[in-house]
Amino acid sequence: MSSELTKIALIQMRCGPEPQKNFSRAVEFIRVAASKGAQIICLPELFRSQYFCQTEDHRNFDLAEEVPGKSTGALGEVAHETGTLIIASLFERRSAGVYHNTAAIIDANGKLLGKYRKMHVPDDPLYHEKFYFTPGDLGFQAWQTTHGSIGVCVCWDQWYPEAARLTALRGAEIIFYPTAIGWHPSEKKKFGRAQHSAWETIQRSHAIANGCYVAAANRVGHEATAGGDGIEFWGQSFVCGPDGEIVATGSVDREEIVTADIDWDRVNEHRTHWPFLRDRRIDAYGEINRRLID
Repeated sequence: MSSELTKIALIQMRCGPEPQKNFSRAVEFIRVAASKGAQIICLPELFRSQYFCQTEDHRNFDLAEEVPGKSTGALGEVAHETGTLIIASLFERRSAGVYHNTAAIIDANGKLLGKYRKMHVPDDPLYHEKFYFTPGDLGFQAWQTTHGSIGVCVCWDQWYPEAARLTALRGAEIIFYPTAIGWHPSEKKKFGRAQHSAWETIQRSHAIANGCYVAAANRVGHEATAGGDGIEFWGQSFVCGPDGEIVATGSVDREEIVTADIDWDRVNEHRTHWPFLRDRRIDAYGEINRRLID
């Protein structure tokens, strides 16, 4: 555990229909964040393209790539150039018929430190991810990086306390969540406030329960790749501390770089004063691996 502060940056960006332009803009954001002192930089979920899961279309598999591959190689060069650790959410082609929603963790030396494959895959209106993604098989992980011990999950994972807990038990002192979440415009007036509040609250609770930082990088802007009303991504990327207090947050409608200073000593302090990990009854949780308990 480091006693120094680490500046992190969440890239809150719009994603257009041209992958190369999205990638180039992401690199620009990374360089700007690094110039402002950021040491760990997280991009939003599937930043290379618009959110294609709004429809089930086999042509979208052409967006997938190998990991490691072209994108991780290019980002590795940027990471080495800027001295930053980069978390990049990519559409991974593992083999014909097997694809994953994968986050690549690229250390400040430019090397691919590891990858996390999204474990929880949703299937909701305009979020048809089960059509595209095989559930992850690498488990929940943490990496000791140049700048600190981090964990990474992806979007729908952020609703599951089990995911955050296991990531923290692996040693993560901050959990990053690359995200693509927003409102159905027709539902926003009635449900929008409650939906956003639930999203923010559940992640703040993960920070409290595990005594760690949580950082969610969301995209922003309206996308209607399937026609109709599409999705209005709500932005509001945020960082919260081990006590659940939000220390940095983005706007609802603008591209921006959300930064925060991570004080690693706060993790040790919180876990010592609020010893939830110590008092867990690991002997009594055997049934947690059952779908329901009859």
